[in-house]
Amino acid sequence: MKFSKRKFLQIICFSTLAIIFPIKTILAATKKLINPNLSKQQKNIMFKEGTERPFTSDLLNEKRKGFYHCANCGNKLFASTAKFDSGTGWPSFSESLPGAFKTKIDYSFGMERVEYHCAKCGAHHGHVFNDGPKESGKRFCNNGLCLIFKPE
Repeated sequence: MKFSKRKFLQIICFSTLAIIFPIKTILAATKKLINPNLSKQQKNIMFKEGTERPFTSDLLNEKRKGFYHCANCGNKLFASTAKFDSGTGWPSFSESLPGAFKTKIDYSFGMERVEYHCAKCGAHHGHVFNDGPKESGKRFCNNGLCLIFKPE
């Protein structure tokens, strides 16, 4: 493979900068942007993986058509057609929009659960369980404070 002098210098400069400023590079890649308009409780749930009390969300009885968005970054997460009453006390959805979330395994409370976070900003939203409606079999159990509903 043949390199030009310019390409060679670019590689050397980038490598040198990465060695000199590795911490800044690492922090930039992992930094979460937090919306300054979030309440203290929203920040606790979304960035310290807290949970709101069950049956306290205004979104539990939301029946209009529309979409649910991340309260931190506005990313579109769920369609209203996926919402169902699970009886658990948190807004529940049978499926998310494609690419809306990233997941990880949560071992808190002595059990294995699948935790999901907004793919755009990394905010924690809840856990997904395999006891949902027959179509998907999934139940995305979401903290209502992490969502903003936008009607059609």
